[in-house]
Amino acid sequence: MTEPDPFEEISERLYEALREDDLPRARQLVNSLHPAEIGSLLESLPQDERLRAWAEVDAEVAGEVLIHLREEVRAGLIRDMPAAELIAATEDLDPDDLADLIPELPDTIIAQLLSTMDAQERARLEAVLPYPEDTAGGLMNVDTVNVRAALTLDVVLRYLRLLGRLPETTDSLMVVDRAGRLLGVLPLTKVLTCDPSLTVAEVMHHEVEGIPADTPAPDVAKRFEYLDLVTAPVVDQDGRLLGRITIDDVVDVIRDEAEHSLMRMGGLSEEEDMFAPVRQSARRRAVWLGINLAAALTAAWVIGLFSATIEKLVALAVLMPVVASMGGVAGSQTLTLVIRGLSLGQVRWSNAHRLLAKELTVGLVNGLTWAVVIALLAATWFDNLSLGVVIGAAVVVNLLIAALAGATIPLVLRRLGIDPALAGTVLLITVTDVVGFFVFLGLAAMFLV
Repeated sequence: MTEPDPFEEISERLYEALREDDLPRARQLVNSLHPAEIGSLLESLPQDERLRAWAEVDAEVAGEVLIHLREEVRAGLIRDMPAAELIAATEDLDPDDLADLIPELPDTIIAQLLSTMDAQERARLEAVLPYPEDTAGGLMNVDTVNVRAALTLDVVLRYLRLLGRLPETTDSLMVVDRAGRLLGVLPLTKVLTCDPSLTVAEVMHHEVEGIPADTPAPDVAKRFEYLDLVTAPVVDQDGRLLGRITIDDVVDVIRDEAEHSLMRMGGLSEEEDMFAPVRQSARRRAVWLGINLAAALTAAWVIGLFSATIEKLVALAVLMPVVASMGGVAGSQTLTLVIRGLSLGQVRWSNAHRLLAKELTVGLVNGLTWAVVIALLAATWFDNLSLGVVIGAAVVVNLLIAALAGATIPLVLRRLGIDPALAGTVLLITVTDVVGFFVFLGLAAMFLV
């Protein structure tokens, strides 16, 4: 039997407390959660209940909760927060987290926040601000512990004791030269287990390369995955150490990428509020529906070209969806495979022709296999062998076209700077529907009527 999820239990009890207007109990429940869980909980609430629950969040964790919210939800809460509460919630955030919030804060709040910072805090914030949120520079934290290569491990250990604390998720110290350029990293395990008389240069990892600050976030995630990293240094174009990225930031990137692909395939944004106002959601989705309508009208126009043929042989109208459906499913399989390969960096123009040849072969094999099955079924159903041959031929052609479209559409869209997950599915379905109907009805017009 599956164990109940504590978070779900607390969520249900919170919903009940809000419905009963039991605010003391709601406050106790919401603040028993981690800030990330509070953020997830707020996103699952309709807007009126969300505001009531947000009002019960302790001021000490409000800033961290804001960081874990989607942009649209966060913007709605920030818009309604008094200036004093907003400053109190954000003034203790780490520079990298605050940098993510800065673009959404009113100018007056930003000015007040900067005035409350000391010179060191302001410098740390200014080090992060120039970099876009979805780059290594935007992900990095400037809290690093740096040492020189000439020091002995005994001196390093005494230095760490003098510091009294280390930044969270610290597994290595950064080794830099006098100009601040990264030379390598010194794992804490080396500091604790090696001979204290050895120098940092003798035990450090020299082969570690810093991640350039302008590296896209998905590429950062791939590096962490391939190299099993917990932290990684970030450097500027001259190799000077700027900060470090930690595994918790990379987990957020992986989650965002997964949500991005899923939502974009439906023409939506991963930052969209599930409980956004009806007018706002309807307006966003109307564009996508309009594009889909244009695709459907194109397929209907092709069918209209053969209306006389369909009138003479009603079986064609019954069997048309079979041809289109087979092509759509086969094409979607190839499309999904190629989009995944593009996101992982496994599909490039240099190896695309090999992938295309493989997918065309798969399409041909499946096309011939299922063409025989469908042809026999159609011939038996309508007692018409010629009809079976025609639909079988149409299935083979459509599965080949589906494989071609599924493999090439994502590559072309990526080359044009368009997200394949956003436009790929609609284009593919349009191609398989139009080609499927045209080939099937065209062959029928030539050989059956």
